[in-house]
Amino acid sequence: MKTKSTIYIILAAALWGGIGVFFNVLSDVGFTQMQVVAIRVTAAAAALTLYILIRDRSLLRVKLKDCWCFVGTGIISLVFFNWCYFTAIEMTSLAVAAVLMYTSPIFVMLFSAVLFQEKINNTKILALIMTFIGCLFVAGVFSSGDYGFTPLGILIGVGAGIGYALYSIFGRFALEKGYHSITISEYTFVFATLGALPLSRIWESAPLLAQGETLIGALGIGVICCVFPFILYTQGLSGVETGKAAIMATIEPAVAAVLSFLLYGESLLGFKGIGILMIFTAVILLSHPHKQTD
Repeated sequence: MKTKSTIYIILAAALWGGIGVFFNVLSDVGFTQMQVVAIRVTAAAAALTLYILIRDRSLLRVKLKDCWCFVGTGIISLVFFNWCYFTAIEMTSLAVAAVLMYTSPIFVMLFSAVLFQEKINNTKILALIMTFIGCLFVAGVFSSGDYGFTPLGILIGVGAGIGYALYSIFGRFALEKGYHSITISEYTFVFATLGALPLSRIWESAPLLAQGETLIGALGIGVICCVFPFILYTQGLSGVETGKAAIMATIEPAVAAVLSFLLYGESLLGFKGIGILMIFTAVILLSHPHKQTD
C-alpha cells in the first residue's frame, strides 16, 4: 500500500467530516436538505471547471463511450445516496440513517471482490467490524431509546450505503480507463448537478441565494468539503485497494464528532469517544505497512 495514497484518503475523509459545519450555515439560511446537496455539487462543478480552464483544458476531454463511469459516480452514486440518506433521516432518525449509510464498506468490499478480484482477508474483516461498531457508537444509537426502525426506512437507508459505495466502484473503473482524478471529479459534479437541480427545486428559494451566508456556505461545502476531498479520495484509489479505501473513509463521522466538540461543545465521553477510538484504530490497522498473509 502506498503511504501517499493512504494519506490522500484520510485527508479526504477528514474534509468530508466538516460538511456538517457548512450544512448548518446553509440550513440556517433556510435551504432544504436536498437544496443543500444541489448547492454543494453545483458550486463544486463551477469551481473545478474554472480551475481546469485556467490550469489545463485537456482535463475536460473524455470519450463519449466512457460517460457511463461519470453517470455512475455523479448520479447513481452521489445524487442517489444523498436522496436515500435524507429520506432515511425523515423515515427513521439521523442516527439510524448515518449508521446505515456507513454500511458502504461492506458493499465496496463485496463489489471489489467480484469486479476487481480483491481478497477479503482477516485484517479487512476485523477493521470492517471495528469501524461499523465505532459508527454505531458515534451516531449515538445506543444512547437513545427511540431508534425509529421501519422496514421501508431501513431499506432506503441501506440504499444510501450502496449508493455511497458505488463511487469507489465507478471511480475505480474511470481510473483504470486512464482518466485523471481531477477529470473524474469534474464530471462527477457535472452529472450530479444535472441530477440534483430538478430534485431540489432550488429555484423556489432563489431569494436566499443572494445572501452572504449562502456564498460562505456554498464555498465551504462545495470546494473545501467536496472538490478537495473527492480529488484526494479518487487519487488515493490509484494506490490503495478499493475495499481498504472505503473502510479508511469511515473516519469521516469521527472527524465530524471531533469538530462538533470543538465548535459546538458536544461531549466526546462515553460511547462516542469509544467509537472514535475504534474507527481510528481500524484505519491504523489497515494502513500498517507490514505484509499481510492472512
